[in-house]
Amino acid sequence: MTALEKLRAWLSERLGYQPVDSALFLMAVTHRSADSRNNERLEFLGDSVLNLVVAQQLFERFPQAPEGDLSRLRSRLVSGASLAATAAELELGGILQLGAGELKSGGFRRESILADALEALMGALYLEAGLDLTRAVLLRLLAAQLDSLETPEQLKDPKTRLQEWLQARGMPLPRYTIDAVEGDLHAQVFHVTCEVGQLAARAQGEGLSRRRAEQVAAQLVLEQLNP
Repeated sequence: MTALEKLRAWLSERLGYQPVDSALFLMAVTHRSADSRNNERLEFLGDSVLNLVVAQQLFERFPQAPEGDLSRLRSRLVSGASLAATAAELELGGILQLGAGELKSGGFRRESILADALEALMGALYLEAGLDLTRAVLLRLLAAQLDSLETPEQLKDPKTRLQEWLQARGMPLPRYTIDAVEGDLHAQVFHVTCEVGQLAARAQGEGLSRRRAEQVAAQLVLEQLNP
């Protein structure tokens, strides 16, 4: 089976699409190590298409979320790790066109190469089939990630959530106190207390950094305030 035949079979099975211009899609899965006619330009285009589709979907799913929360949610979905995981599920590595060096070093498993190729495929699909079909394919590929997304509120760290919880009720900010620092300099453990005096809420957290200990303590206080 030639590379083009293998690619067409993969597109039909995995994306439910039969290309008109197979060469365009072959370029989308061709890494720069294999050919000067590679997927970098298609990746650029596909990245924009992907961001547009995901942004619209989040805009509709979370009508009350501010811009910052929407941006954080989008970053989760279009991160290199997330896209590479989707590409791995599709077994995209099996149709990549790689140079000898990348083949030898296992480039077909590398996150950046997988993520870039998936974006490039979306760019090729957009050019040939248009936005509506590309959107449908993308939403099908990302359905599980979209359905398991944390809410915008859950994306915030415990210290931020505790601060906002108190501010919404007109209460003063919590007080954080370092109780102890144990261990050698390169492996210290911090013990921090978070206290909301007005509500008699208090908890101690520990972590390998002061920030981490504060986050743990804040989470424990939140659980006291929202049992």
